[in-house]
Amino acid sequence: MNYLIIGGNATGMSAASKLRKNQPDAIITVIEKGAYVSFGACGLPYFIGDEFTDSNNMIARSAEAFKKSNIDILLHHEALNLDHKNKSVSVSDKIGGTTENFTYDKLLISTGATPIIPPFEGIQLKGIHTLTKMEDGIALKEAITKAQKIVIVGGGFIGIETAEAFLHQGKKVTIIERLPRVAAAPFDPEITEHLEKKIREHKVDLRLGESVLSFEGKDHIKKVITDQGSYDADLVILAIGFAPATKWCANILKTLPNGAIIIDEQCKTSEENIYAGGDCATVLHAVSKKNHYIPLATSANKLGRILGDILADIPNTFQGTLGSSGLRFMDLEMGRTGLSEQEAKDLGIDFSTNLIQDYNHTNYVPGQSPLHIKLIYEKMSHILLGAQIAGKNGAVLRVDALAVAIFKKMTTEELGMMDFIYSPPFARTWDALNIAGNTSK
Repeated sequence: MNYLIIGGNATGMSAASKLRKNQPDAIITVIEKGAYVSFGACGLPYFIGDEFTDSNNMIARSAEAFKKSNIDILLHHEALNLDHKNKSVSVSDKIGGTTENFTYDKLLISTGATPIIPPFEGIQLKGIHTLTKMEDGIALKEAITKAQKIVIVGGGFIGIETAEAFLHQGKKVTIIERLPRVAAAPFDPEITEHLEKKIREHKVDLRLGESVLSFEGKDHIKKVITDQGSYDADLVILAIGFAPATKWCANILKTLPNGAIIIDEQCKTSEENIYAGGDCATVLHAVSKKNHYIPLATSANKLGRILGDILADIPNTFQGTLGSSGLRFMDLEMGRTGLSEQEAKDLGIDFSTNLIQDYNHTNYVPGQSPLHIKLIYEKMSHILLGAQIAGKNGAVLRVDALAVAIFKKMTTEELGMMDFIYSPPFARTWDALNIAGNTSK
């Protein structure tokens, strides 16, 4: 069997590894546009912030190690066109300048996503960066040594995480977000207000409800122009969001309007013998039971492992995602799982919410701090649908317990009586999660 995998990061390499275990004699070829495989881009902001200095720490396994497993990896190769009728993909060698057709019996598309770069006037100026690849991180880390005034366009996860990194480097930071809140897609307003307060406490110039219009400078960026003013900038980070990297095949496969390839719970696309997974594709939500575009490394890796079975004709099914994710800004942690309030509204669910403030541990152990917890649950059954937390030490890891509770369809009453640990340095006798469950009506 001849397997062709387009994209060599989370989904692609997880699938290749499992597939090799399942079929020792199969032909497995991986086409990767970049210079690395198994690269974890989530570490880039922390690399920029000097929380670690060796960029290779973000590579889970080298291309050479995969090749020892008889997995053929072609770096600096880019898929150009899909011919599904003849079961082949046209691939460009970006270094050699040649083009070659690769045939397959089964094809896996795991090309991930690319940063959204609007056609702003002045976008070509030097000093304007994105942060998605290893090369981006290395270039940005060098560039910040010569910059003092940083403007970040976008107040999502990457924008907030890079803002923290630049503060650690002693830079003056401005965040421009066109929406009225930061992190507005994953989190509800009662949670993001704590993040916005913390951002401003650290002297970040946070500009909400403001849209970038253009960039100014002769050769290098000097100013960011918005619909409300202008900002001096030595360096700009574009953190506006991502789009699925599927232009080369979207005319063949069924996709969402944003280009995400629509797949089922077995990662099958609309065309026979073609599979997809990761940030280039949809993913099944475990609560809504609908396909959503939720680009997360956790789902991408799980889908890859499942695909290693499915491609080898071993039955397996993805159980769905909860969109569980976490964010840190200085000493504030934020986490979420399941549906947000807005998502529950959009789905037409009859729901209730409960918002509480409790504490991470006992008051006589130093370091007690507030935990802000929001639960979203069905109004009649009290079955949990989603949850969000903001707080200091111990906040985000409590979301893991909530993810299990939501996945297993627990009620608020069951959460209220759940046997969580009690120990003065870690929790109170009634954990904050118990309190959130018991006060829900």
